[in-house]
Amino acid sequence: MTKQEIKFRDPVVQSVVNKFVDRSDVGFAKYGKTMRDDQSDVFVWLNHLQEELMDATLYLQRLKEEISTLREEKILLSEINDIDVIDAFEIRVKQRRGHHYSVTIDEED
Repeated sequence: MTKQEIKFRDPVVQSVVNKFVDRSDVGFAKYGKTMRDDQSDVFVWLNHLQEELMDATLYLQRLKEEISTLREEKILLSEINDIDVIDAFEIRVKQRRGHHYSVTIDEED
């Protein structure tokens, strides 16, 4: 194992490099060899890559769905913040530019 001292100017790059080193340690602990020492057939490597990319696509989809949900919630919260409930029978909807619309609900007999 070689040791190298690196001066990072970008903490994001440092974080990624640390993750690579950690990932390498996990792989070595699991398989007992480095990637350089692994003499697997090229199609095994291609299969591993394909599986990883498929997983990455699933992660991307899940994150897109999460972001969409958060955006929808943000819009709903914004709309809710534009509503004042005066009492049980009057709701005032605030509009941009200072205009207000009031809705009065008549009690049924």
